[in-house]
Amino acid sequence: MLNYLVRRVLTMILTMLAISVLVFIIIQLPPGDYLTTYIAELQSQGEMVDPDKIKFLRQQYGLDKPMIVQYFVWVTGLVQGDLGYSFEFSLPVTEVVGDRLWLSMVLNFTTIIFIYVVSFPIGVYSATHQYSWGDHGLTLIGFLGLATPNFLLALVLLYVANVAFGTSIGGLMDPEYLDQPWTIDKALSVLEHLWVPVLVIGTSGTAGMIRRLRANLLDELQKQYVVTGRAKGMSRGKLLVKYPLRMALNPFIADIGSMLPQVVSGSVIVSAVMSLPTTGPMLLGALQSQDMYLAGSFLMFLAMLTVVGMFLSDILLTVLDPRIRLEGGTKR
Repeated sequence: MLNYLVRRVLTMILTMLAISVLVFIIIQLPPGDYLTTYIAELQSQGEMVDPDKIKFLRQQYGLDKPMIVQYFVWVTGLVQGDLGYSFEFSLPVTEVVGDRLWLSMVLNFTTIIFIYVVSFPIGVYSATHQYSWGDHGLTLIGFLGLATPNFLLALVLLYVANVAFGTSIGGLMDPEYLDQPWTIDKALSVLEHLWVPVLVIGTSGTAGMIRRLRANLLDELQKQYVVTGRAKGMSRGKLLVKYPLRMALNPFIADIGSMLPQVVSGSVIVSAVMSLPTTGPMLLGALQSQDMYLAGSFLMFLAMLTVVGMFLSDILLTVLDPRIRLEGGTKR
């Protein structure tokens, strides 16, 4: 076990290093840089561009250095906890992100909890009541959840929340709490606004998880050991919980690694539509303006979620399913 953990940690470090190279190259692929975009924006507004000022800014931001030097400066800062400097906001990335990162984490992890809590009982019910009216009705709702665009559902729920509950449209809190220190009232305001984006972002993920759990559980319920257990008189509930349900939970655990970045990236469009103060719209703006350190920090955060999520899912799968072993080879 210890050898496996050491190998996985080393693999995670090498993976993050490789991802950092790819992220930096992809950000640098578009022609020009942030200052090129900045100059084009000024010229489109009819303003004059001072070449000396642009040269000074290029030197100040380090954009005059070779790409390999810029990469090592960025990676070295990441290792030390320095996320770099945002060109667009003229502030360190850590200050630019501010509360946005915490609000994003609250939103995304609440969405993941919502997906698991809702999809688990529905998936089990659909599998154990195959082809019943309840199964057909839940299947229809699931397909509607997969087919409905997030932005359309967001607009509908915003209207319902405003008309039925008097919740202010857009944002994760009432306007008077913006840029204010955290208090109990501000936290309660966040909770009041949180349910709408959680429903919007979590709908498609919930529908997909229900279908996977239902299919896996149906496959397990048709296996020979279940038939043998029923023949021996084992109660239906005990038989379901002890073996088939445990085996069918594999996708729940295995999806941890992929669900974390999917929820974060999937909230970008919803955040833009609902004017949520999360990292999604900021990431989109950073990519558009070629603010490489700000965009790179966000992308590395998504990569870290993926790598850590995969690691946790592998460990939990070995606990859940005894057929899965951490070490290779065959048992004798």
